[in-house]
Amino acid sequence: MNNRYVVLDLETTGHSPKNKDRIIQIGLVVIEENEIVDRFSSYINPGIPIPTFITSLTGINGEMVDDAPLFEDVAPRLLKILDGAWLVAHNIKFDLGFLNAELEKAGYFEWRGMMLDTVELTRMLMPNLDSYKLSQLSESLSLAHENPHQADSDAEATGHLLTQLINKLNELPLLTLQRLLPLVKGMHSDVAELVQDQIDQKLVQLEDEEPLLETFRQLVLKKMNENGLDQELIDDSISHHSIEEQLEKSFPNYEKRAGQVKMMDVVEQSLTDGQHALIEAGTGIGKSLGYLIPGLINARKTGRPLVVSTHTIQLQEQLLDRDIPLLQKMVPFEFKATVLKGRNHYLCLRKFEQQLDEIYDNNYDVLLAKAQLLVWLTTTEEGDIEELNLPSGGQLFWHQVKSDANSCLNHKCPWFSRCFYHRSKREAHDADIIITNHALLFTDLVNDHALIPAYQEAIIDEAHHLDDVASDHFGLQTDYFSFHRLVERLGTSEDLNVNMLLKLEGVLKTADVAFNKGPFIENLRNLKMEIDQLFSMMKSYVTSKGQKKSEVGKINFRFTIDQIDPSWYQELKEVFARCQLMINDLLKDLRDLIKKAQKKEEHLNVQQKGILVDYTGLINRIDEERNTLAHMLLSNNEEDVCWIETDSGGAKNAISIFNQPIDISDRLSSDFFAKKNSIILTSATLTIRDRFTFVRKRLGMDEDTLTIQLPSPFDYKNHSKIMIPTDLPMIKDVSTDSYASTIAASINRIAHITDGRMLVLFTSYDMLKKTYFAFKEYAEPEDFSLIGQGIDSGSRARLTKNFKQLDRAVLFGTSSFWEGVDIPGNDLTCLIIVRLPFNPPDNPVIEARSEQLRKQGKSPFMELSLPQAIIRFKQGFGRLVRSSTDKGAVFVFDRRIVTTKYGNLFLRSLPDVPVQQGTVDELLDDLKYFID
Repeated sequence: MNNRYVVLDLETTGHSPKNKDRIIQIGLVVIEENEIVDRFSSYINPGIPIPTFITSLTGINGEMVDDAPLFEDVAPRLLKILDGAWLVAHNIKFDLGFLNAELEKAGYFEWRGMMLDTVELTRMLMPNLDSYKLSQLSESLSLAHENPHQADSDAEATGHLLTQLINKLNELPLLTLQRLLPLVKGMHSDVAELVQDQIDQKLVQLEDEEPLLETFRQLVLKKMNENGLDQELIDDSISHHSIEEQLEKSFPNYEKRAGQVKMMDVVEQSLTDGQHALIEAGTGIGKSLGYLIPGLINARKTGRPLVVSTHTIQLQEQLLDRDIPLLQKMVPFEFKATVLKGRNHYLCLRKFEQQLDEIYDNNYDVLLAKAQLLVWLTTTEEGDIEELNLPSGGQLFWHQVKSDANSCLNHKCPWFSRCFYHRSKREAHDADIIITNHALLFTDLVNDHALIPAYQEAIIDEAHHLDDVASDHFGLQTDYFSFHRLVERLGTSEDLNVNMLLKLEGVLKTADVAFNKGPFIENLRNLKMEIDQLFSMMKSYVTSKGQKKSEVGKINFRFTIDQIDPSWYQELKEVFARCQLMINDLLKDLRDLIKKAQKKEEHLNVQQKGILVDYTGLINRIDEERNTLAHMLLSNNEEDVCWIETDSGGAKNAISIFNQPIDISDRLSSDFFAKKNSIILTSATLTIRDRFTFVRKRLGMDEDTLTIQLPSPFDYKNHSKIMIPTDLPMIKDVSTDSYASTIAASINRIAHITDGRMLVLFTSYDMLKKTYFAFKEYAEPEDFSLIGQGIDSGSRARLTKNFKQLDRAVLFGTSSFWEGVDIPGNDLTCLIIVRLPFNPPDNPVIEARSEQLRKQGKSPFMELSLPQAIIRFKQGFGRLVRSSTDKGAVFVFDRRIVTTKYGNLFLRSLPDVPVQQGTVDELLDDLKYFID
């Protein structure tokens, strides 16, 4: 392939030529034979002022372009370079739009030739990357990129990216390229021509067989390696003490940590004696190895696996990528560790094979997702969605191809031996350490232990989340969109990719089963209208009650049958009864049709049998959703709390309904702890006033549960400080707008001393948003990079990563940012806690638990609200000091921490850290000296 590529990048005065924005810099590189052979760059005089924010972004100011050529002066040279070449850009729509606008102004025709968008090509060929921004690609792929947002440097980086992409394309096997070709014909740039070139080349030369790949049913996959270990039980002479002794001899730099050694002793004792334990391990203890070493030794001595459960994916990845490889170097025997996730994490190859060949109305995102999956199959060993960065529409497509129990052919499936989910289960059965998550742990419990291999010992890390996860999994949930999507898939959708009735109809025809589609579709549409009415009734009723919004802007309404309008409830039951009847009739007819078709299976191929299984799974899911809704709308169990969640805006029927047990302690005690030999719970935040009473009672653990606190080895006394301003208003004394404005001014002043590097934690999204925009009014645009959760798009991990990469950044977060955010070193110098993190008392679950406590003669505030707030406060405080060298200040803007009797309990639950009160001016003076 001897194509010539011209990689172009433009800097401009704004985002759109339609708004009279102009080019201010051109950068391009020429690539031939996959090497950069020429370069060109020039500033361009735009004839208009350069906005301040563009200068801040690019470093280009008016003086730099005053004597630069006009675009029409460089146009002839530019067109000569472009003649006969492919035009390449990172987000080509932007660059081509400006190029053609300037060409037209200069009296030339628009450029029309072959073009490539490296964003599109990278998404397809590297579907596992977190971000496709050029700056982040440069970092992750080690591209030369000295001056981001300068056209010459951006063009150079894009050129190097293109050479990597062409090499990547060349490495794909011929069959994968051939399967890609019909998909990439729908791409925005001329990717199809590039793929066709590669196919033509591979057809004229004999392709070497790739030993790591295999071809099966016209898909190329990475070969699965399932070589198990022949393991024998280890003898009693091996202990964590003997491993430590060997480490001290073998690794001169090995640092023995007293807290970690103590943790190993406690974990070993608990596992050996068959005892449950609660271990609060402060930051820096090294708790992962503190439980992994004795846990692994016990697993190898007993022949039983150790289950390690985490709440976050980040900790799972840390265990597998960092701690397990370290452990393999430390212990004198081989072992096997694996991650087991929920079934929906894994790709179903049968479904993907079937969907790949569908030629219905594929939109761009679906085509891109299919192309990404084809490429990914040549590299993935796990088949796990977490490895992929699919487009938004691709996420919807994933729901059609993910593994699920309702549509699995099991041993009858031609893909069974290569099934990612079943492979993960086989690996888990052979593993000494099974890493999973709290959600799957309780899904397994609810499903009679059908998912995780039998175990008797488990370590629960991030254990402060356990009660919430257990409550969710012991409860029920459904929503309008669940019903809507299922009915659409049954046969009412206009999207032929989603509508499964067409596929079923074809199978019935092959099996010679009579099917009158007209009345069936009419009944489906009637059902859809009844479901619309049912959910619309509920939303209308909830919004009419004028409930307050939650911290994420939702309305929560507690659904209590004896406290709602009887006439409205009677009408609701009548509508639901009609829905029930219609669903019963539809599902009965469908099941009869499928049974008739299954009796003639000899006439059906594998794909057609799969369609019957998929449709049966769809029927079962509608049945499950109907039963869930019936339980929540019709039962009146005083031990449960039921609530409706909605948004005052949005669709008229967009609501979710939840049901949870008020108290999970008895069920956890009988169904979990009583049936296991040893469950060890650990976290940095399990105690209130140095006692485990709250978490132990909430989880139903016995009083003889082993408990131990292991304080952090960090020097909090000299490395951290809590500062409490005395001249900020209490939020109850002023309007929310006034409060937001006042604290925004203080945040701005603090940020100037800390050079940004600040995380501001809120308990209310509404307050976050108001403070965010008030802060923007106080600060100059060039002063700080401001990142707001829910305002700037992206996950918590993505926003945190952006924060670390930006200079002088301030990050505003709520909810999830109170914990699990790891920003060590100089990236974070200051933490601001705007309000003490009490849950809102009108939260339906808190309200129901509070009522239960009152009936028991207990104080809901002291027994529930305060302990929960203290644990969350400790989590927030823990964001600041993440290593022994970290140093920083925590500002608490909520004066209740010093003006109320209970406020001192928050401070007493922290490590030994100095507390300072004073006016904002006084505290800022001290802050300057403290952080220097």
